[in-house]
Amino acid sequence: MTRYKALALQVACPAVNALADPAQCRNLMLQTIARLGRQIRASKAFIGPDLRLVVLPEYFLSGFPLGETLPQWMEKACLKPDGPEYQALAQVAKDNHIFMSGNAYELDDHFPELYFQTSFILNPAGEVILRYRRLNSMFAPTPHDVWDEYLRVYGYEAVFPVADTEIGKLACIASEEILYPEVARCLMMRGAEVFLHSSSEVGSNLLTQKNVAKLARAIENMAYVVSANSAGITGTDIPAASTDGASKIIHYEGMVLAEAGYGESMVANATLDLEALRYHRRRPGMSHFIARQRPELYAPSYQNARFYTVNNLLGKTPDRRHFMETIAETVKRIFPE
Repeated sequence: MTRYKALALQVACPAVNALADPAQCRNLMLQTIARLGRQIRASKAFIGPDLRLVVLPEYFLSGFPLGETLPQWMEKACLKPDGPEYQALAQVAKDNHIFMSGNAYELDDHFPELYFQTSFILNPAGEVILRYRRLNSMFAPTPHDVWDEYLRVYGYEAVFPVADTEIGKLACIASEEILYPEVARCLMMRGAEVFLHSSSEVGSNLLTQKNVAKLARAIENMAYVVSANSAGITGTDIPAASTDGASKIIHYEGMVLAEAGYGESMVANATLDLEALRYHRRRPGMSHFIARQRPELYAPSYQNARFYTVNNLLGKTPDRRHFMETIAETVKRIFPE
């Protein structure tokens, strides 16, 4: 299939923070998945049977930690890779015959003291065909924090996974990692044609940092970007609409094909044309930003750079202060007085 509809589904994200009982948290997440299943079914009936890809926002299941320790958040909000939440999500993908992507907090038996923020892709058979662990985060553990052991367990190719599917070569970018061009570039180097971006951000008509970055990642990598923002996060004291609106689909030449307003919405849907994208990528010329790239120029600079400390969480379960302290130490080292 070289031409199909994609949807960046903008939905409200119920947070679990105010719930003390982990069982209540799990029940709320399953209720959220059931509601999403109904919304996806209705959206497909309206958009058409060629809707094959749905991207969900960041935090769509749980919200994000607000003072919880790592062990508390693991108990309240983190998914087991074979747990009931993934099983319920798999059923939604099967029922609607879609590829479905989202982002959740996930446990890993190899790192029992930590969790990872994980972007995933389910195929129409309900199988998880891709897991991408967020690499740059302010307040959550990442593979880089346990780098040596993570590479030993999973290998480097698992750090930048790309799924080769009937609807193209799909890759995930998590939240603010759209601001890090290296992430998208490494995925493009492995063939990615469509970036699935689960986000929770300020929705604005202004050229926010993330809005600029989405356009840039599409242009420089000659790839589609399907970016789903939330329709607000409910259940916390933070004003719900602080992260609401502007889910969008971006063409590989940087044009916005569709964009939602505010509130829950299926408006951010558009046709992805893989045949046209592949023609664009095979056409030599000044606008071929991939072929004109010269990575050897930059490799020594990256190889010698030392910024955020690698392996800083090996064998540790940190408290929340650890993340800000690590950033502060890094800033002091890079920009001494």
